[in-house]
Amino acid sequence: MTSTDLPEQDAPRYVRLTIELIAEITDEGALKAAALTQVAEDEYLEDDERAQAVEAIEVDPTGSLAHFVDPVALLGDIPGVELASATWESASTDYDPDDESWDEYEVQ
Repeated sequence: MTSTDLPEQDAPRYVRLTIELIAEITDEGALKAAALTQVAEDEYLEDDERAQAVEAIEVDPTGSLAHFVDPVALLGDIPGVELASATWESASTDYDPDDESWDEYEVQ
């Protein structure tokens, strides 16, 4: 490999970071109330976006949880890194804590 084969130092390089979390909702009412408060206080939401967010929260607790995911906070304090794009979703899963195949995901 020659120096001409290496990427330029100033050229942007992108990294796809995949994270999977499984959260247990222990108090659906508290989660829903907190999500509704967050949506009500979000100054950047347009009225139609706010209405869609409230509807999602009312329908399913996974919609509530999604409002607390902040990819900017994950990368915000890392020098030399800027968030280029982020997407995420929350959905119910058939997690079984007694199933040994899930052991690799356990929080220690």
